Amino acid sequence: MRAYFKKRYNSFRFAFKGINAAVRSEPHMRLHVLSGIAVVVLGFAFDVTKTEWCLLAASIGLVVTAEIMNTAIETVVNLVSPEYNPLAGKAKDLAAGAVLIAAATAAVVGTIIFLPYLLELFGADL
Repeated sequence: MRAYFKKRYNSFRFAFKGINAAVRSEPHMRLHVLSGIAVVVLGFAFDVTKTEWCLLAASIGLVVTAEIMNTAIETVVNLVSPEYNPLAGKAKDLAAGAVLIAAATAAVVGTIIFLPYLLELFGADL
């Protein structure tokens, strides 16, 4: 039983090590984390609904996950293809495109949720 818990502990430890590495080494990851924090602050400020919280949390998770996957793919591609290779470039471009789509989707979700609150705050009619 002790070995089981040690394996679980190590799994979490390695996962957190990976997240930490992404935050420390990737400027875009830091931007995504700061954006996520801003969204959470806005969520509390506007007292968003439970459904809106779920959509915001899923959007933040999607973007952060996509960025970590992008970083992993870039790292592996750089390892196996240190010199220029069009297929390596394509793989990296595809991974970056996935992050862009995730971030754009999160921006749309954020706009749909926060725009009515902002318009109300500034007295604008929909």
